[in-house]
Amino acid sequence: GHLRPSRELLEYYRKKIAEYDEEHDHMVSKLEDYRCTYEEQHKLQWELRQREEEIVELQKALSDMQVYLFQEREHVLRLYSENDRLKIRELEDKKKIQQLLSLSGTAESEITYFMKEPPAKAVVEQKTKINDLLVPQMLNITKVCNRLTGVKKKQVPVAERRGSIEAIPEEKYKHDNEVLALQVEALQAQLQEQTKLAKEQVEALLEDRRVKEEELETRRQRDEAKIHTLTDKLHKTQDLLYESTKDFLELRYQGRSTERVFMAEKDKLLRDLDQMKVKLHPERDSVLDMSDGTGPAHQKEEMKSLEYQLQQSQKLAEMYREQVIQLEDELSRIREEGDVTREIFKDRSDKMTKRLQLMNQRYQDLERRRNLEVEGFKNDIKNLRSRLKDVERQLYKVTMGFAEEIDVKRPEDLDMQILKNVRATAGRSKKLVGELKNLKAKMYGIENDLKHL
Repeated sequence: GHLRPSRELLEYYRKKIAEYDEEHDHMVSKLEDYRCTYEEQHKLQWELRQREEEIVELQKALSDMQVYLFQEREHVLRLYSENDRLKIRELEDKKKIQQLLSLSGTAESEITYFMKEPPAKAVVEQKTKINDLLVPQMLNITKVCNRLTGVKKKQVPVAERRGSIEAIPEEKYKHDNEVLALQVEALQAQLQEQTKLAKEQVEALLEDRRVKEEELETRRQRDEAKIHTLTDKLHKTQDLLYESTKDFLELRYQGRSTERVFMAEKDKLLRDLDQMKVKLHPERDSVLDMSDGTGPAHQKEEMKSLEYQLQQSQKLAEMYREQVIQLEDELSRIREEGDVTREIFKDRSDKMTKRLQLMNQRYQDLERRRNLEVEGFKNDIKNLRSRLKDVERQLYKVTMGFAEEIDVKRPEDLDMQILKNVRATAGRSKKLVGELKNLKAKMYGIENDLKHL
């Protein structure tokens, strides 16, 4: 009577196995959906990172274009400064030639030509506002040159020439005053353009620094949000590890309990089997003894029933034995998976902790470096402004020094005084140009520092 439910038990296990297979297929489909979603997320993150890199490259190219623009404008200013210097020098040379010709005179067979055409060099058209400042100066220089070269050359005696020089000192000094005024105006125009260019460069540097600060702030906020998200994921992973470990321990306890129950059932079945064998042997002997004669039919049926029950009990014992072996294998597999999962979660949590510490340290270093660089840029801009004011004061002193150093009471030494003043002015101009170059070099250095932030 105890062996009849074996088919029902087998059907029950078949249903359980079918349910487990269905649950396994469902979990596999969920894992596939999760994998697709995760791959799509990774793809979007990769595209976002590419766009950010493209934005950084475009900003770098924009900064380079600004640097090239400032360099071209400086080159144009240098060309116009050189042009002014050559014009003034040409005017001085023509004046000296006129003076020498007026003092020495020319022979009848000698003819003096003045070249009015420009040299065969490339001329860069001025596209900045300095053209509006230098056009009147160029016109004045051209007028003076035409006025000086347009004088008719005659053979005048020496005494008459000396008398004419002493008689009209104002006309003699008028050209010098115009030349000096042109030099002062050219220097003032150059200084104004250099000042304007320096201000624009400083404004561009400040704007670039502001953009860099905004980018750093945005990146810092994004990284903080990422750190917060990773921290939440770490906490969730730790909670999941705790829950998984707890479930694993419960499953292991349940597996051991089931194993004990199966072992008890196995022992019981083996005992029942031994008892049935003991009962069956005397009955079989009696049946064999009675088989020589004519035994009743119910004894044969009972013997068949006992043999069938014996076969069923053996099959059931074999089935339980196989189930015990399968459960032992499953238990060992679950233990191995639990150990591997525990090690993986431990390694990941350690890596995430180290990464978080490294990122915090990097952001602290970046913040400290940014503060130091901002302080340095402020000091550099302050020093550059003071240097620019010094250059303006020196130019003002040079401008005021022209009228103070010339002695009008000694007309015979006026040429030497003018030459000395021109020589001193050239030295000061070189000094001013050198200081302006130093200012530009420092500004380029600051710009390079801003680009490498």
